[in-house]
Amino acid sequence: MNTKTFMKVAMIAAIYTVLSLVLAPLSYGPIQVRIAEGLTLLPFIYQPSIYGVTIGCFLTNLIGAMMGANPTGIIDSVVGTIATLLAALCTYYFRNRTIKGVPVLSILSPVIFNGIIIGVELGILLFPDNVLMGSITCGIQVAIGELISVLIGYFIIKFTNIKKILEEAV
Repeated sequence: MNTKTFMKVAMIAAIYTVLSLVLAPLSYGPIQVRIAEGLTLLPFIYQPSIYGVTIGCFLTNLIGAMMGANPTGIIDSVVGTIATLLAALCTYYFRNRTIKGVPVLSILSPVIFNGIIIGVELGILLFPDNVLMGSITCGIQVAIGELISVLIGYFIIKFTNIKKILEEAV
């Protein structure tokens, strides 16, 4: 990775982290709309952003746990980061598979991975007496919030020159 790409990855990680922490009440817990997760669609147009969103998610969850804003604590630094990494990888992998020009699989990857993985994480941590029902309930809530985030991200990518900005940045 050259210096220019490294700087772009660092900027994406910083934007993800700052956006999540500024909107902390929305970014954590069973009912969440982590707007920064819209950035998980960046691999659709810029492959190195996989690293940026993954690092950003890790930092967000770690700092959130240290601040007491993240109710799942340090565990989310690992589990949430894995969910975001898998979502970003699939967003990149499915980028050329579209339905009527819309990358549906890329858009749904973050929704599915976060809904399932974070749903189970929250079910185990927050509902130990009924993990299955807690996981399903939290998973649906997280998936809805994730869908809102990625739709915002998709429209930003579609209707702005973000690809050009990424190419010219740094």
